[in-house]
Amino acid sequence: MLIRSISGVRGLTATRLNLATIRAYARAVHTVLPKGPIMLGRDTRPSGEALLSELTQELIRLGRHVISCGVAPTPTVQFMTENTEAVGGIIITASHNPIEWNGLKFVQENGTFFGPKDCERLFSTVDADRPREDAPEAGLFWQDRNAIQKHIIRVIEQKVVDLNAIRNRKFTVVIDAVNGAGSEALPALLETLGCTVIPLYCDGSGDFKRGAEPLPENLADLSQTVTDNHADVGFAVDPDADRLAVVSEQGRPLGEEYTLVLAAEAYMQSITTPEVLVTNLSTSLALDKLAESRGWRVERSAVGEINVVEKMLTLGANLGGEGNGGVILRGAHLGRDSLVGAAMILQRMALTDRPISQIHAGLPQFTIVKSRVDLSGIDPDHILEKIRNGFTDASLNTEDGLKLSWDDRWVHIRKSNTEPILRIYAEGPTKQAAEELVRKIRSFI
Repeated sequence: MLIRSISGVRGLTATRLNLATIRAYARAVHTVLPKGPIMLGRDTRPSGEALLSELTQELIRLGRHVISCGVAPTPTVQFMTENTEAVGGIIITASHNPIEWNGLKFVQENGTFFGPKDCERLFSTVDADRPREDAPEAGLFWQDRNAIQKHIIRVIEQKVVDLNAIRNRKFTVVIDAVNGAGSEALPALLETLGCTVIPLYCDGSGDFKRGAEPLPENLADLSQTVTDNHADVGFAVDPDADRLAVVSEQGRPLGEEYTLVLAAEAYMQSITTPEVLVTNLSTSLALDKLAESRGWRVERSAVGEINVVEKMLTLGANLGGEGNGGVILRGAHLGRDSLVGAAMILQRMALTDRPISQIHAGLPQFTIVKSRVDLSGIDPDHILEKIRNGFTDASLNTEDGLKLSWDDRWVHIRKSNTEPILRIYAEGPTKQAAEELVRKIRSFI
């Protein structure tokens, strides 16, 4: 199965995302993008090297100049696309999917992902797949070996990151990069910030030693390493390093939903005038409650990084993100960025002598429960209509699936952008309250 969505394309490399598919997408991207170089990068999956080579050769055959970041975080490739002469970019990654998957993410000239209309045009071009002759003159190729360092410099020069304050604290940080694309970038950033760095799964081999998503159930080794080394904090990322999760000094995963909340609190303490924050419909209510306490406000978009980014641009917002550990700081670049997230959380830690566990405890407390249903043999639209009619006391939002909201809890049901499943996310003041919402929703299916 090849899954196409606003998150790009993903598939099993053994069957669907093969070299022929890569060439077809190379031709389509060449067709839809204006003249100019294309930026490339990949995560560390074993299939990535061959796919990147095939993608590069096809683009060069068509006369395109190619700039390659090689193995690099997705946000690094986005940053480089925006800040070079590149007219777009392609990242070979399946993000949090298992290692047997790979995929393609497509980047616009401004460093943001393709929007829905751009994806529709791209996919239509792929489906037409008209053969193309060799260009009269082949394109040129060059490797940018300093892409990660350039990205780090952009992050630490942000006004909301006090470099000296962080360095003076000399934090000890464990970083779990799942042997993915963040294996070089995150330790290098942390060293630049004056931290003592303890790397865990940072060899860049693509051998995922834990589940690819930085979820609490996948972070046992990180938690143990934090406590064994008396570290101040632990950070974990997914294979393409656009999402960040945090483990406290006590070895307790704080839940990736709180990454954005922690970053937002750091940002709010650096800005004197209230602003608008942008996030998606499945992000924790803790962000809203924190914003309300400071006189700020939160606006929400459909799930998907590009949807958050487009609303940030519309509203002129400087900070946004998603509750999956994605932090977007406009001054750095318009994309989820684990490097930005790590720097901003260290900034928040540098503002107080309290440990990260106490900082987290001082935030509004909610618990999210995540469930899923296989879509095989299910009509999701019919299910959503049944659920909608079954709740008469909730506020409704149908922008992206169906979200039912109350003052202190909500449940969001939507089709996944990356897998053939129906996602059910619920949040409440306790885990039991969230689980009860999930149970009620599943009773309709």
